[in-house]
Amino acid sequence: MNIALVAHDKKKDDLIVLIKTYAHILKKHQLFATGTTGKRIAEATGLPVHCFRSGPLGGDQEIGAAVARGEMDMIIFFRDPLTAQPHEPDVSALMRLCDVYSIPLSTNMGGSEILIRSIEQGDFESLKLSHNDEPPA
Repeated sequence: MNIALVAHDKKKDDLIVLIKTYAHILKKHQLFATGTTGKRIAEATGLPVHCFRSGPLGGDQEIGAAVARGEMDMIIFFRDPLTAQPHEPDVSALMRLCDVYSIPLSTNMGGSEILIRSIEQGDFESLKLSHNDEPPA
């Protein structure tokens, strides 16, 4: 699976805790992330992470484009709901694309743990078959 990992500044440490905890599962998948988040994850875990640009510099949009092309299977995005983000429209657009293309999206630790454990159980096999270039009708 192709999994995108994104975290706002105040949530990066939480995301790293999650990735360390589930590294034994995530190492079997291709990990993608926005710039700083990806670098921090790679440094903290040793896992290979393909880094897009930083979120405010277009990284969220790059991940969104990958979603639209059917190249992402899951998004874990630890958002900071208490801090205004200058690129909030990009964040909203990414979340919208996840809804349009039925891509699992989690924005917090609890939901992310459920998604990652579901990967381990093979619960997303049918999802791979449903991806295509056209949004559902």
